[in-house]
Formats: sequence, structure tokens, C-alpha cells
Amino acid sequence: MEIDFLEACFGCSKEINVSKYEKCDTCSGLGGSGEEICSTCKGSGIIQKSFRTPFGVFAQKAPCSSCRGLGRKIKNTCKECKGVGRIKKARKMNVKIPAGVFDGSTLKLSGEGEAGEFGRRSGDLYVEIYVKPHEIFARKEDDIYLEFPISISQAALGDVVKIPTIRGEVKMTVPSGIQSGTVMKLKEEGVDNVNGYSRGDQLVKIQVKTPQKLSAKQKKLLEEFALENKEKLKVDKNWFEKFKEDYFNFRD
Repeated sequence: MEIDFLEACFGCSKEINVSKYEKCDTCSGLGGSGEEICSTCKGSGIIQKSFRTPFGVFAQKAPCSSCRGLGRKIKNTCKECKGVGRIKKARKMNVKIPAGVFDGSTLKLSGEGEAGEFGRRSGDLYVEIYVKPHEIFARKEDDIYLEFPISISQAALGDVVKIPTIRGEVKMTVPSGIQSGTVMKLKEEGVDNVNGYSRGDQLVKIQVKTPQKLSAKQKKLLEEFALENKEKLKVDKNWFEKFKEDYFNFRD
């Protein structure tokens, strides 16, 4: 079953179509009417076979082939299910997806599998979950990850920004002087644990965006800012040699 990212975060109900063997309604899964004890195994459902080997005579127990190990036989075979007690049906089912389910999780629905023959209990139904990726959110365990862009002025001066979360927008204070790549945490804005233990956080990675086009006024202001803070690069003539030396020392 494929579900959306937010459906996995908050849980949902999905309708599925299942084709499976179900108990025959006509004979209530018994295979017919007029039950009698199997004359071959005397009702035990097991027969004992003896066979001779070079080491002597051995006995082996096996299910009775006459009654298929049931110990009983049906006199009047059900025409609907041909005596096996189950028929193939297609029906719709509602599957409840718990909040916090992971991509690749398998849900077990007890007793919703195929009915056994001759009234034996039904098996289980297993639903494997696939979660579609989200456009802006990523998930690791119960934590949500988001990359959020800010301008140079916001990074330098600080700001209060609105951050999207899986529950809606929240305000976050960006401190002045923040560097690109800094990760900030929004406490308990992640996903509820599928077992109900806790709730994850949202981790916001700040990306400082450099403008690609500047007006003449913007360029002048930035130049004045650089001059005031002595940010003009003074390239030493041995800078490249020093860079190579540091780089290869680092690799070693």
C-alpha cells in the first residue's frame, strides 16, 4: 500500500480490495452436512504405517488420507464449496494506518487472511507500507528535516521567521551572525512515535542565499559595508602555496 508522507506522520484509514478464500456461508465452513466418524482412522485423524528396512520394522504416523486428518467425514458435500469449506471472494476492507508508521513497515491484521479448509481458523493479512517522499520535508526515525533559506541581511542582523512544519507554520528566531549550514531545533515538531513513546523534533538547516543580481545601490551599500568592516580580501602572494601545503597535510 502506498500512502502520502503526512498520512504516515498522522495515521489514516485506507480502503483496499482483497481477493482471498473465506469461510463458506452455505455450510459454515464445515464442507457440508451429515458428519460421521472416519472409518479409516476411527476418528483420530492419524494412521500408522509400518515398513520394513534392513534394520528392522519401523512405524510412522501420518495424517489420514481418507479424512485429511480431520477424523470425520461429511455425508452430504456442500455444492457451493465442493466440500472444502471455503470459497474465493473479493471484498473491500478498511485498514487503519497508525501515526508514525515508517516506509517499509509491515502491518499485521490478525484473522484477516485466508480461511483454512474444513473450518480451520483463518490466517493473517500482512500489509507492507510504502511512503511517498515529500516536496520539502525529509524524515529520519521520528525527526523531521528541513532546509530553510534566508537572506544575507537576515543572517547578519537576525530575524524572526515563519518555519513550515507538518502541523503548520511556527515562528523561529534566527540569531544575528548565523552561518550557512547551521542546524536549529524545533522541539517536538516531529512525528509521534509509532509505539506512543514520544515525539520527535524538527531540525532546520539554515541556508544563507547570496543574491545573484544586485542593483547599483545594493552594490554600493555592500561595498561600504565591506570597507567599514575591512572585509576586502588581501591576497598574499604565497597564499596558493600555503593552501596546497595545508590541503595535502589535511589529506595525510
